[in-house]
Amino acid sequence: MHCNHAQNGKRKNNINLYDTLLTGFKTGTNTTWILAKIVVPVYFFITFLKHTGFLDWMANAFLPLMNLFGLPGEAALVLVLGNFLNLYAAIGAIASLTLTSKQITILAIMLSFSHSLFMETAVVKKAGVNVAIILFIRIGLALISGILLNIFI
Repeated sequence: MHCNHAQNGKRKNNINLYDTLLTGFKTGTNTTWILAKIVVPVYFFITFLKHTGFLDWMANAFLPLMNLFGLPGEAALVLVLGNFLNLYAAIGAIASLTLTSKQITILAIMLSFSHSLFMETAVVKKAGVNVAIILFIRIGLALISGILLNIFI
């Protein structure tokens, strides 16, 4: 009996491990699908913009502002997507551009302060916090961090 009990315990652990791995695989696959639905279309959209000339025009228009952060003009699109949509759209844009690790770091830190402004502002408003102050702080920190990182890294 003692041996059977040990074997039953072992089977339960194997079943739990299998169930855990299966659940993890299903969750991971679902998450990958959700993110891919955002990242892949943005990647192709930015690639399309490169071929139309619009991205070059936009890059030139935003180059003076982006130079403050040590970023190329087309990085403005990453900031717009990250601030107004979400971080995953920004990641799709970053993947489609040729950026240095320093530039990606600057973008990532700037967006860590000011991502998803519309959605998070709605949450802040429902919480009863002053929206103008929160926006000022978040956007201000993003801008200051971008300038400082450009200078010091």
